[in-house]
Amino acid sequence: MNLSPDRKLSGLLAPLFALRTEKDLGIGDTQSLKELIDWASEHGFGLVQVLPINEPGGDNSPYNIISSLAIDPATVATQPEVLKDLTSGDFKAICARHDVPALREGKVNYRGVRALKTELLEAAWKKFKGKQLKEKTRRAQQFSAWCKENAGWLEAYTLFRALVRLHGENENTGLWPKKQRTFAAAKKWLASASPAEKRKMKEWRNYFAYVQWIAYAQWSGLKSYAEARNVAIVGDVPVGVSIYSADVFARPEIFDLTRSAGAPPEKVFAADPFTAKWGQNWGFPLYNWGEMAKDDYAWWRQRLRTTMEIFHFLRVDHALGFFRIYSFPWRPERNTEFLPLTEDEARAKTGGELPRFVPGDDSTEQSRETNRAQGDRLFRMIVEETGQHRLIAEDLGEMSPYVRPVLREQEIPGFKIPLWEIAPDGWPIPGRDYERLSLVTYATHDHPALRAYWDEWYANSQSPDPQKAAAALRQMQEITRFAEMNVALPAPWSDEIHEGLLHGLFASNSWLAVNLITDVFGTAERFNVPGAIGDQNWTERFPVTISEWDKHWPLKIANIGKMMRETSRYGV
Repeated sequence: MNLSPDRKLSGLLAPLFALRTEKDLGIGDTQSLKELIDWASEHGFGLVQVLPINEPGGDNSPYNIISSLAIDPATVATQPEVLKDLTSGDFKAICARHDVPALREGKVNYRGVRALKTELLEAAWKKFKGKQLKEKTRRAQQFSAWCKENAGWLEAYTLFRALVRLHGENENTGLWPKKQRTFAAAKKWLASASPAEKRKMKEWRNYFAYVQWIAYAQWSGLKSYAEARNVAIVGDVPVGVSIYSADVFARPEIFDLTRSAGAPPEKVFAADPFTAKWGQNWGFPLYNWGEMAKDDYAWWRQRLRTTMEIFHFLRVDHALGFFRIYSFPWRPERNTEFLPLTEDEARAKTGGELPRFVPGDDSTEQSRETNRAQGDRLFRMIVEETGQHRLIAEDLGEMSPYVRPVLREQEIPGFKIPLWEIAPDGWPIPGRDYERLSLVTYATHDHPALRAYWDEWYANSQSPDPQKAAAALRQMQEITRFAEMNVALPAPWSDEIHEGLLHGLFASNSWLAVNLITDVFGTAERFNVPGAIGDQNWTERFPVTISEWDKHWPLKIANIGKMMRETSRYGV
């Protein structure tokens, strides 16, 4: 594949959980992505981008992960034609005990999906153990070799995961006995445990290792499959890991557990009162960069190297956080407590601390240089592991003036969201003027779909409030001006407007033009609302199965292919 910036590419961002196929079990998995790769290849898309596939915590957020390297078992395809250790009989019997048709309807039911997939994976493990391990077959040797190759992270992960199971699937290590809260302590506890306890923990650890072996086999197989079809897969590396993760369990000293990572208040997420007032409190511990530097960032290097085994590109989440990161002196569980407080009242509860940037803000020349140098150093380390032009930096949010120059110097593409890339005259910068080393998109997983934006603007443009109507009209004018469209405004959403906006994105000079899956087809589903609590986030599924896309949107898809050819973005 030609993945050089000399060749412009088009792609689509598809949250894996949202993909529907004829045989899915209520959530998208590796087989769903395989179908998407086939579709992308057939229609000239050179990139498929996914959200993080790491194993998440109890809130099922792909950005709140309990391991930097363990893959979410829900992404594993568990049909017997794919999961070779699972018999058709076991598959049918287990599915009969779960209401699979109900799981496939509507949004993702994580509890139901995880219960079903766990039972299927356990049945496969039982068969693998009873035949392959017992007979010491070649597959058993491959499993053993993989475990040894990955022992650096797998040993701590499997013990952590077994302890999570021991405590009723509760990963909150703060509620565990102290003798089990870290890898070092838990190993001592296990050494003195009863024979029965040791056997149980060994069995569970082997099972969790088996699941990861299968997961990595499926995902690395997908990478080869995609390459054969001239499609590159873009993975996603979350900026942090959960405070209740296998990584903190294994090496607490490389984290700052006293503060909680987040982002400062931003107008774009002003709908949430806490976010509007204090910012986003993600709950992740900060990295202890000084401690990490002692072994030349071995934890990060292992994470990146292993992740690159299954992806062609990596999107690094919240690139700004490598320079400086906004942090809170309280955990997210206390957000409601702090919401109504003044700064002085908040200080009284925290011992004088308020949310702030670490290492520091940009208020002095010295602090700006400290932040710039840290980001420069860390991104050089990251590129050493990913390779040149294989890293994409998510550089959105409150931007410090030194961030993009550092990324530009290291030839790391950043993001371009047209409505945020404003020229001195107050209008969006034309896409033809974008630097080549960039990724252009109208929206990320955190934003409404393009259709939802437009419908809201049009509705507001009809408002009797002249200021509201004028602001909405201005938004329409800005985005159509970026796309170089000649259209009378205000106007309701139409196929012509949709195609004009897509053409504007494809026509930009950016190396990578990636559309959220909703924006490709002009639908309005939303996958995440920052700050929202409950099952509203990470559960929405695309309404049409992949195999039906061509029948459902034949003219739209044909026109998109024509646009990609006209703008030299078709294929790789």
